[in-house]
Amino acid sequence: MPVKSLKALAIALAVLVLAGCPAPSTRQGTSDDLNRILGGDQRSSEDRARDAYRHPRETLLFFGIRPEMNVMEVWPEPGWYTEIIAPLVREHGHYTAAVIAADPSSSYATKRLKAYQDFLASRPDLYDKVEVVTLPGDGSDAVPAGSQDMVVTFRNLHNWMSAGDAPNVLATLYKALKPGGILGIVEHRGNPAVPQDPKAKSGYVNEDVAIRLIEGAGFRLAAKSEVNANPKDTKDYEQGVWTLPPVYRLGDKDHDKYAAIGESDRFTMRFVKPPH
Repeated sequence: MPVKSLKALAIALAVLVLAGCPAPSTRQGTSDDLNRILGGDQRSSEDRARDAYRHPRETLLFFGIRPEMNVMEVWPEPGWYTEIIAPLVREHGHYTAAVIAADPSSSYATKRLKAYQDFLASRPDLYDKVEVVTLPGDGSDAVPAGSQDMVVTFRNLHNWMSAGDAPNVLATLYKALKPGGILGIVEHRGNPAVPQDPKAKSGYVNEDVAIRLIEGAGFRLAAKSEVNANPKDTKDYEQGVWTLPPVYRLGDKDHDKYAAIGESDRFTMRFVKPPH
């Protein structure tokens, strides 16, 4: 075959391949998609009310999420972020929910998992492609190694510290990511003047402690954001962070006071798995 014909054939094949692949999304395009999803009927009025404290669009854009990514959310139950991320990546990417391990002796775990399964089943038009896996606490794989573009987790680091599992969980997340992949994390931010309780019983985690833990697993801090900061949070409550909304652990006691403070002060950080 003549050289010109071979070149023409190669170009034609390349066009066909590209035609079958979605064009990489832009930040503005992703922002528009998120605005549409945030206004969707899958979100309750109660969930929408928390946007003022959780800033989901700004947070996910800061992490660098795109519709074509493979994204794993760690401990997503009851599904507040699932209803945003799963629809975003449904057509061109993939959403994996790494849920808590089932424990027949724990009614809390059983109810939590059942509620999440019911939640996914309630909207097959949005959640039919969600993959559910169990997050191990021993450092083993939750998904095939190197399969994820991004891992996100929201207000869970203190739980892993409490259980003594943080290094193992972070090792699992590190292995799950592709080289150059992103770990996005939001956590209740502790008072740097107060020494960190290793078990984080108050629910608060000091930024420097979180960075040391996460970088100790091999990640590198790429950026911080103050998008979820709340300077009204004094972080010195009788029942820890759960004194604040939405839990209100003290019930009606000083309810209006804590409602005026709002949800906790939170750090928001983006880490990367080194490319080599």
